[in-house]
Amino acid sequence: MRRDFAVIGGGIVGLATAYALTTRYPDALVVVLEKEQAPAQHQTGRNSGVIHSGVYYAPGSLKAQLCRAGNRSMTDFCDQHGLPYDRCGKVIVATRPAELPGLHKLHERALAHGLTVNTLSPEQVREHEPHVEALAGLHLPDTGITDYRAVCLTLARLLRARGAVIQYGTQVTGVHADARGYLIDTTDGPFAAHVLVNCAGLHSDRIARQAGADPGSQIVPFRGEYYELIPERRHLVRNLIYPVPNPDFPFLGVHFTRMIDGSVHAGPNAVLAFAREGYTKRDVNLRDLREALSYPGFQRLARQNLREGAAELWRSFSKAAFVRSLQQLIPEVQAHDVTPSQAGVRAQALTAAGQLVDDFLLIDAPNALHVCNAPSPAATSSLEIGRMVAARVPAPPHLSRYPQPSSGDQGVYA
Repeated sequence: MRRDFAVIGGGIVGLATAYALTTRYPDALVVVLEKEQAPAQHQTGRNSGVIHSGVYYAPGSLKAQLCRAGNRSMTDFCDQHGLPYDRCGKVIVATRPAELPGLHKLHERALAHGLTVNTLSPEQVREHEPHVEALAGLHLPDTGITDYRAVCLTLARLLRARGAVIQYGTQVTGVHADARGYLIDTTDGPFAAHVLVNCAGLHSDRIARQAGADPGSQIVPFRGEYYELIPERRHLVRNLIYPVPNPDFPFLGVHFTRMIDGSVHAGPNAVLAFAREGYTKRDVNLRDLREALSYPGFQRLARQNLREGAAELWRSFSKAAFVRSLQQLIPEVQAHDVTPSQAGVRAQALTAAGQLVDDFLLIDAPNALHVCNAPSPAATSSLEIGRMVAARVPAPPHLSRYPQPSSGDQGVYA
């Protein structure tokens, strides 16, 4: 049987996309192909659970537009389905004079995005986070936290109720275009679909190339390692505490995050993972490692960020160095206050020129769409990414009876 839509990937973006497709085309036959035995086993289930406000992202970018809209739609979805969330707000703090210009730029960007933002003096920072020592700060009250695994389980339940099939334990091994769409080889046998939607995350570039599309970049996996405050020291953090990002390094820096279960995570760093699913230092996949190290884009990125990259690597092996980074935000934190926690791997697209792809990257192809870069804030934006894909992906001819998106309907999704 040939499905109307085959979605590869059962993370939050894949499930949200399938959900949007079944909303736009209620009679469509939709299958989600997921190689793990449950949803949200990779980026989705290993992130910090933050519902981002969108302050970091360039004006006009998809990240900025979809994150702001996703901040609202994600909390609406949680309200509708009884899922836990807390719009707890976060502070971004400057702890050194050199960080004050960067904090000012973030304030200007927040205003440009129309976000609610408040500037904070050192005393006002301590009103929000009593244990933080800072020169100045910003408070963004619309930032929140949730449980994205729970969101995915709810999406999966809703999809099954709509007649969609979620095929767990089904790894895609090959994709081939044919006259009617695509044939997809998997470990659970072949599947056929009129339209292919690639939401494969860490493997999205490979799936795109198998299907004949050129993503113009390569996924390079960066592991983010976390520590967790022991229960007796959780009182040091009320909500979310972020530093001003280093403008010379393409990641946000270590920060404190209160999770929806009350635990407090500290991190992440950013180091090259030796496997695309390399969640520990012992995880090595020779194909993945060779592919990353031989890629000119990674070589250029490493040269451009040699000092910062070395510091990140040292923090990976030295708990003392990691704790010193945390002490820049909360001087009271000591090594015995934190224990290692679950790591994640960021699926980051990188160009051959050594530039991180800074926005969500969607590649249109005949009867297909490939989501080839969807790191943070993809979880926050997932319902909006799904709507965008459903409005943009070509529909099989027999579904043309459904109204096609108008320019007003598509909004930022055109």
